[in-house]
Amino acid sequence: MIVRDTLFIDGKWVRPQGQGRLEVTDSSTGKPWASIPEGNADDAQAAVAAARRAFAGWAGMTPAARGEVLDRVAAELKSRADELARAIATEVGMPLKMASRVQVAGPVAAWSAYAKMAGNFEFEQRVGNSLVVREPVGVVGAITPWNFPLNQITLKVAAAMAAGCTVVLKPSEVAPINAFILAEAIEAAGVPAGVFNLVTGLGPVVGEAIAGHPDVDMVSFTGSTRAGRRVGELAAQGIRKVALELGGKSASVVLDDADLARAVKATVGNCYLNSGQTCSAHTRLVVPRAKLADALAMAKEAAERFTVGPALAEGSMLGPLVSAAQKERVLGYIRRGIDEGATLVTGGAEAPEVPAGYEGGYYVRPTVFAVEDSRATLAQEEIFGPVLTVIPHDGDDDAVRIANDSAYGLGGGVWAGSDERASAVARRIRTGQVDINGGVWNPAAPFGGFKQSGIGRENGVYGLEEFLEYKSLQYRPAPSA
Repeated sequence: MIVRDTLFIDGKWVRPQGQGRLEVTDSSTGKPWASIPEGNADDAQAAVAAARRAFAGWAGMTPAARGEVLDRVAAELKSRADELARAIATEVGMPLKMASRVQVAGPVAAWSAYAKMAGNFEFEQRVGNSLVVREPVGVVGAITPWNFPLNQITLKVAAAMAAGCTVVLKPSEVAPINAFILAEAIEAAGVPAGVFNLVTGLGPVVGEAIAGHPDVDMVSFTGSTRAGRRVGELAAQGIRKVALELGGKSASVVLDDADLARAVKATVGNCYLNSGQTCSAHTRLVVPRAKLADALAMAKEAAERFTVGPALAEGSMLGPLVSAAQKERVLGYIRRGIDEGATLVTGGAEAPEVPAGYEGGYYVRPTVFAVEDSRATLAQEEIFGPVLTVIPHDGDDDAVRIANDSAYGLGGGVWAGSDERASAVARRIRTGQVDINGGVWNPAAPFGGFKQSGIGRENGVYGLEEFLEYKSLQYRPAPSA
């Protein structure tokens, strides 16, 4: 049992003012695995005050010097990569090998990338008789989710620190141990006191205290659209800058000349990454009506190859969901889909077979449905589990209509006989990111959403720019000759 008793505030590990404790479970067993402090609004206040005191000194350092500090953080994280991977696999349920590659290696590389970017970024630019200066926004409140915990922390904290901001982090209480390891890495790297602060607790208490604090200049939040609305509401009361990365219901659109087998296999894999607990997951497979039967057969075959098992066990391809509540949510959607007349192709609400001793884990069978109506619940609402919905279309225009028939607009894909044709359709889809014929993730490209999927962008230089404000210094024009 991992027991954390302290919070990281102003460069020190301090006893929380909140007296409660929060239990963290092993998602593969359902048993208690860790315990963390339940901080309160006073803890958040202390962290914000520390970040405010540290801001002038950190912002006043040269960007290159800040980059050197971030590089040391990256090195510390790399040295603890195995520990981080096991922690996240245990917390979230992603199989260990995948967690090492996706949940840890990516964030470590991002810390290194932002370290380099800090020294190379053009913070000042001459525009006519003006000097346009990009300055750090100030104190940033970062509120992060449980599904890709270290990654989402990194895209906020590393980018904000590279920009010259100081940070108060409230990680998800469901997957928090990786955040404590990060705080230890930051301490070991010699980050000045107050530049980074960690307060654990519940969203309605600590999260709201941060989002509504008058000394917080910007709030960066990743989570559900419902919670994002609340964060935006609180921040708006002080006219504070907000970045929101929210839900998704992304469509993988297959056109009539695409390689159907390749498209279906890739979409199933994308949908089931992290047991479907991915905001940009391609959870809607939109296929030509004439090829629907073939697509369903292929999706069934691909889904049934996913071996369900504990996150730390060899051979597990689909780990558990993160919590009992998340498991019940997903099973509720599966039952509702059946009740509403969707065709169950494979999977369902019955418990999958898992090794002895793991029956208490939060496992759900990889599931595929077929629906006719793009307005069906399964085709509209974010399920956040291993559930793929296959929808037929009647040509390119209809496929675009279905893809855009969503309150969300985060990710998606288009498959066609040529990249040119796929790109033409992709340009018509109102979403922040579209994979062309299986295009792969690019950590330097902007990530974020349209519509109820959020505001702002993360990743690369675009993520750094979110934490900057523009200032124009106006000079007298040079006298004409």
